[in-house]
Amino acid sequence: MLHGCINDVVAMRDVLLQRFGFDSSHVELLTDVPVSGSLILPTGANIKVALNRMVDKAETGDVLFFHFSGHGTTISSLEPGQPFRQHEAIVPCDLNLITDMDLRQLIRRLPKGSSFTILSDSCHSGGLIDKDKEQIGPSTIEKIIPSFYHKPKTIPVATIVECLTAVPTIVQGVAEAASTIGSLFSGIFGKDVSLKFLPQLEKDLLKSLDENEGILFSGCQANESSADVAASGNIGGKAYGAFTSAVRMVLTENSGELSNKQLVMMARKVLKEHGFQQHACLYSSDGNADANFLGSQQPNPTPEEEFFPSQ
Repeated sequence: MLHGCINDVVAMRDVLLQRFGFDSSHVELLTDVPVSGSLILPTGANIKVALNRMVDKAETGDVLFFHFSGHGTTISSLEPGQPFRQHEAIVPCDLNLITDMDLRQLIRRLPKGSSFTILSDSCHSGGLIDKDKEQIGPSTIEKIIPSFYHKPKTIPVATIVECLTAVPTIVQGVAEAASTIGSLFSGIFGKDVSLKFLPQLEKDLLKSLDENEGILFSGCQANESSADVAASGNIGGKAYGAFTSAVRMVLTENSGELSNKQLVMMARKVLKEHGFQQHACLYSSDGNADANFLGSQQPNPTPEEEFFPSQ
């Protein structure tokens, strides 16, 4: 179970409202524990419905934002000839995975002139927007052990499958009939399943994505874990996600405009100073790397949404 996820998204909502002047009616919060402003569970279907609604309403010049704090995982590629490729995914509260392919399809629907920033504080989040260009990626630092307790936000796919098959009879029947992970997920979640698990014909529709679309802030590299820090022994006595906390710290300590690249590099420095081994990454076009975070030159950005499933 993770402890800092709700604190993360509530704090990030405050950043959107207070630092960037977003309209509170344009911010939607999904949590699996009731908090102010959150009435909908962050299931895979609910998250995708809200994200699709946000994109459907978007117009030229709009700034869209999706913040996720929770578990992440990777899935081996089902595509012929790519046996070693891994797809990154976030893990909603019902385990109905949202993969890099789902986010890729979402972003290709953006109207020209709008922007979509994803900040994912989850394990294996590097590359979560399929085919986006890596601006700040893998690197190495000396191994430092934090002086407080933290746990990784990762769930192996094998554990997810085990959880899904340990439920009532109707699901057990689906599990017994499933010959692959894809057929298991499709059998359980039906039309709400990730595009990754749909037939090849459906996935062929996703091959034409401009790598210049989408801005991803990932809490770690694709092969790393993101830390969830427990309240015990932590300054302030509050649990949090290490990456979300680092981003908030940078924004709090720097009142001026920051480019996407500057924000990630500064967040990396904060993580290193606090002993975390994860490496925050930025995936975007060259132009978006140098653009201001959340288009901060614009006085009134519009629709944004933020979600999280705590586990």
